[in-house]
Amino acid sequence: MISVEEALVRCLALAAPLPLETVPLAQAAGRWMGVHAVAMRDQPPFPASAMDGYALRGDPATGESFIVIGEAGAGHAFQGTVGPGQAVRIFTGAPAPEGATRVVIQEDVARDGDRITLTAGSDGSTNIRPLGQDFRRGDSLSPRRLRANDLALLAAMNIPTVQATCRPVVALIATGDELVMPGEDPRPDQIIASNSFALKAMVEAEGGEARLLPIARDNEAELATVLGLAEGADLIVTIGGASVGDHDLVGKAAGLEHSFWKIAMRPGKPLMAGRLDGMPMLGLPGNPVSAIVCGHLFLLPMVRAMLGDPSPAPQTRRARLAVNLPANGVRAHYMRARLTQGEEMPEIAPFDRQDSALLSILGQADALLIRPVGDGPRGAGSTVDYLPL
Repeated sequence: MISVEEALVRCLALAAPLPLETVPLAQAAGRWMGVHAVAMRDQPPFPASAMDGYALRGDPATGESFIVIGEAGAGHAFQGTVGPGQAVRIFTGAPAPEGATRVVIQEDVARDGDRITLTAGSDGSTNIRPLGQDFRRGDSLSPRRLRANDLALLAAMNIPTVQATCRPVVALIATGDELVMPGEDPRPDQIIASNSFALKAMVEAEGGEARLLPIARDNEAELATVLGLAEGADLIVTIGGASVGDHDLVGKAAGLEHSFWKIAMRPGKPLMAGRLDGMPMLGLPGNPVSAIVCGHLFLLPMVRAMLGDPSPAPQTRRARLAVNLPANGVRAHYMRARLTQGEEMPEIAPFDRQDSALLSILGQADALLIRPVGDGPRGAGSTVDYLPL
């Protein structure tokens, strides 16, 4: 058995970033932008009014009067010049007229026909956003997974398309004679295939594309047939069939080059990874909780690495232990746990039942409490690491 850390290193070694493709900005949400995006213009592209009011010159005092000579609106610039004693009615977002040095907000002005008089209360602000206040032409946005805020920035930069890594296609293959799909009529000795649906949702939430392939039955010919259906995928993920039983055939598949098999963790000991006919492959355990926990620890980092994330490993957080725990053994334990709000940091408590078949417990959990190999007894109040779910 190898450690969780070594297993992750080997998994990530199988997951090279995918090529780039051109993606329209309207379809780029959640995509990983693989190169810097460079602004094509300044923002704002002109000195712009930050308020509705009157653009004028100088530093006027309360009681001064000005003649209104025109109007400027967003998308409709005033074409003249503001001279001494003159003002232009202006609205938020409009270009500041030539000669104007400030905008007095309309609440600080009394207007009578074409004449305005400044009233008490002016705060002295210019209320003009300078050219390039937000960003300048040539400024860049670094590679990242694009959020809604990033899309707004890219649009303002006048960038209609981005260079994003191709979405990794992950082929998911559940294995076993005991499995049937939801909605089918299982025999008394069969169960419903559940892991694939969680893993599909996890992959897609991370930015990948998941393909659910047919269940592979426990014979070499059918396993080979279903594996053949994964042609064109970027990563094959099998579920089950990776242990040591007579019917566990995945590890014996023709063309499989092992990177490792078995890791010192629970749940999830029979994890395997390697290449199948040159394609990266991850073999998850069949127990539902084991498969999903290993999905968080190994599958999602591989997807992130293929997308180009330079830091694809799971990011742990810190919490305060709410209960006493005995010493841990020779395998790292990822305990299903519940978080509650504490004064300085979250408090975490593992569920009493940690069996790897209990999806109902996993459904209630919002964290995995990490117990390292050989970790001694922990008292309530200790600071521990966890992964959010």
